[in-house]
Amino acid sequence: MPVFQFNPPERFIAGTVGRPGDRTFFLQAVGEGRITSVVLEKAQVEALATRIEELLEEVNRRFGTPPGDETAPEDDGPLEQPIEQDFRVGTLALAWDAEAARVIIEAQEIDETAGEELVEDDEDELEVFAEEAPPHRDVLRVYLTPGEARAFAVRALKVVSAGRPDCPLCGRPLDPEGHICVRQNGYRPDRLV
Repeated sequence: MPVFQFNPPERFIAGTVGRPGDRTFFLQAVGEGRITSVVLEKAQVEALATRIEELLEEVNRRFGTPPGDETAPEDDGPLEQPIEQDFRVGTLALAWDAEAARVIIEAQEIDETAGEELVEDDEDELEVFAEEAPPHRDVLRVYLTPGEARAFAVRALKVVSAGRPDCPLCGRPLDPEGHICVRQNGYRPDRLV
């Protein structure tokens, strides 16, 4: 089982390739002359960024402000080239390592045979997860300071929101090819039987 570990990464970002409406989302870690790029869904990027913010709020509430919580510089640069997909993400895990004062982000390869879904776990996310993932999956594991994790979350939410604009009437994404608005014609195509 390959584990792509970056402790610490020189760079860890969320980014996209393609036009709005047809984008592929990536997490990319860079360090020690390596580039690891994994594909995931837009909803996974948004959920990860949101959960990072929640995790850091909980850490501050429980332990006070941890070292390394100063704001990291914002990284607005493009994904590193070449972009080669190492694997597609099925499961994301987030943890706090109190001893090292680091946020740990782990992305596990999707298990195509199991029909895996993104499931949000409500258990205490401050527990550090086991060092071993199931033996048949690749894993990307990244260790970030709280400031770096916040900077990652800010960029990730910008990337998610940079997609297609929403229709001012119905709120659904506007396509470059056109848009059938339920507020204009009274029906919604995806509800037709």
